Amino acid sequence: MRTRILVVGGLGLVASTYGLVRLAYGLFLPDVQRDLGFGADVGGAVSSAASVLYCVGAVVGFLLAGRAARWLVLGAALTAGAGAIVMAASPTTPVFGASAVVASTGAGLASPAMVQLVAGRVDGAARDRAQAVVNSGTGPGLVAAGLLALVLLPDWRTAWTVAGVLTLLVGAVVFLAARPTRRAVTSGRPARPVLPGRSWFGAQVVPVVVALLFGAGSAAVWTYGRSALVGAGVPSASTVVAWIVLGVGGASVAGTARWTSGVPAARTWSLTTTLAAVAVLALGLLPHLVAPALMACALFGWGYTAATGALIAWTTEIDQQHAAAGTALLFVVLVAGQALGAAAAGAAVGRVGTATTFTAAAAVVAVAAGAPLLVARRSLRSVPSR
Repeated sequence: MRTRILVVGGLGLVASTYGLVRLAYGLFLPDVQRDLGFGADVGGAVSSAASVLYCVGAVVGFLLAGRAARWLVLGAALTAGAGAIVMAASPTTPVFGASAVVASTGAGLASPAMVQLVAGRVDGAARDRAQAVVNSGTGPGLVAAGLLALVLLPDWRTAWTVAGVLTLLVGAVVFLAARPTRRAVTSGRPARPVLPGRSWFGAQVVPVVVALLFGAGSAAVWTYGRSALVGAGVPSASTVVAWIVLGVGGASVAGTARWTSGVPAARTWSLTTTLAAVAVLALGLLPHLVAPALMACALFGWGYTAATGALIAWTTEIDQQHAAAGTALLFVVLVAGQALGAAAAGAAVGRVGTATTFTAAAAVVAVAAGAPLLVARRSLRSVPSR
C-alpha cells in the first residue's frame, strides 16, 4: 500500500514541481507582466536564470539521490512550494524573479529523487511501469495549471498560492510514504554513483549537442507561447485552453509509446523534434488563428515529451549500465539550452517581434532534428566498401 502511495505521490510531485510551478511560469507571465510592469527581456532573463538553477538542482540530485533521496523530496517540495507562494506575494519584480528562480530548483531535485526511491522499493517489471507513471507527471501538471488559470486568471497571485500549497502537500505525502522500509534498511549502505569513462562521454557528443539545440529552440514556446497568443488578440480563455491542450499533448505520449518504442532512438528523436519544429513555426506565424494554434500546441506537447523520452532511450542504447548518468547529463544540457534560448528569445521578441523570434527558434529545433541524420549519413560514407 505504501509503495502505491509513493508512486501516485511521485506522479503528483513531478506534476506539481514541473507542471504547476516551473513550466507554468510562461502560462501566468502575461498577467504578471501587466501587474508588475516588466518587459519581455526581463521575463526571458528570469526564465533563463530559473533554468540554470534547475540544472544545479538536477546535478545535486544526481550526486545525492543514492544517499538522501527522501530528503531531496523534502527539498524539492520546499523550494518549489514555498517559492511559488513567495511569487504570489511578490510586491516587486526583483522579489518575483528571485522566487521564480528558486522555485525552479524543485523540479531539478524531484526527478533523481523519485527515480532512486522507486528503484529501491519496486521490483521487476513493475519497476519500469512505476517509473513511467511517475515520469508522466509533467503532462497532467500542465493540464492542472491550465485549469487553475482558467478558473482564477487574471488573479495570478491566488493561482500561484494554490500551486504552492498543493506542491507542499504532495511533497509531505511522498516524504512520509518514503520512510525507510525493512528492505531498504537491510540492503546496506547505498552505493555511490559510478562515473562513466572518457569513451562514454565521447559517445554522448551527438545527443548532447542536439539536446542543447532543442532546449534552446523550445524555450520560445515555454516562455512566450501564451504571450504570443495574447499579443495576437486571442481571447484570454482560449489562450489558457491552448496551454491545457499542450499538456494533453504531452500526456498522450503514454498512448503512442508502443509505436515509438521499437524504433531506434535517433530516428525517433528526428521524427519528434521535426514535428516540434513545425509546431513552433505555426505558433509564431499563425497565433491569431485559434484552431491551428491549438493544433500546434498539442503537437508541440507531444513532440517535446516524446523527444525527451527519445533522449533517455538514446543514452540507454549507448550504455545501459550508465543510463541514469546519461539521462541526468542530457536533461541538464536540455535545460541549459532552455536557459540560453529563453534569454535570447526575451531579447529578440521586443526587437524583431514574435513571428521572427519563433521562426528562428523553429530553425534551431529543425537543426537539432536533422543533425543525427547527417551524422549517420557521414558515418555510412566513411565505411570502406569491399
